[in-house]
Amino acid sequence: MTEFAVTATLDARGLNCPMPVVKTSKEIKNISIGDILEVLATDPGSMADIHAWAKSTGNELLKSERGDGVFKFYIRRVK
Repeated sequence: MTEFAVTATLDARGLNCPMPVVKTSKEIKNISIGDILEVLATDPGSMADIHAWAKSTGNELLKSERGDGVFKFYIRRVK
């Protein structure tokens, strides 16, 4: 259970770089500003990639975590 009210979940498990970021960039546009997108990924590179993407786009990475081989990211759409 997360402390965020997740609006949508993107399942990018099994996808390799750069697809988790490409799909995140596309999916974030499908939610409203202020809403939260949960991203699930298994690519170890996604940890650095999603952090860099959020910083470069201005969207807010609220939390990132790893558990059971899955990386989870919680991103608030800012613009």
